[in-house]
Amino acid sequence: MHALQYELTLPADYDMGVVRDRVARIGHLLDDWDGLGFKTYLLRERGVHGSPVNQYAPFYLWNTVEGMNRFLWGGAFQGLVNDFGRPEARQWSGLAYEEGGAADARAALAVRRREPVPDGAELSGLMADVVRETRRVAGEDGAVLAAAAVDTARWELVHFSLWAQDAPKAEGDVFQVLHMSEPGRDRLPRGRQW
Repeated sequence: MHALQYELTLPADYDMGVVRDRVARIGHLLDDWDGLGFKTYLLRERGVHGSPVNQYAPFYLWNTVEGMNRFLWGGAFQGLVNDFGRPEARQWSGLAYEEGGAADARAALAVRRREPVPDGAELSGLMADVVRETRRVAGEDGAVLAAAAVDTARWELVHFSLWAQDAPKAEGDVFQVLHMSEPGRDRLPRGRQW
């Protein structure tokens, strides 16, 4: 499992309807993408759910690196680059994935929290804690799913969860879910990823 996210921070007065229209028009194009676990088309609006910015920030969990590479280098990603410029695309290695009790519900909100891996941390113990936390979040009322991953170049953890209601029980940046493509979500491996 491999995570990918890019963030397009837009001007404060940007018409976010442009992003909503774009997702409505092309979001379905990844609904059957081979190698993709899921893609969530995420939006933050300044002043909504505490967001200080307008931002379009899709988050992906990939079943295969080949599927991700075909997306990035095979032409599909170029459409976003042409429309908004080339963003920094962050990548993390998967640590844990769990389906939540509301797994069959439509995701309304996503929560993403990034945090540094502390210097001097005992890595196996810390990663075991991350796995337990992922399981705990997935067990919360309204959780659709929860995942965690690590970037070993920056030593940064990312915690990601989807929620069926407007009151997520996780801390972090809150995003509206505009669409979800999930052709391989049922094939994402559950639990610890090693």
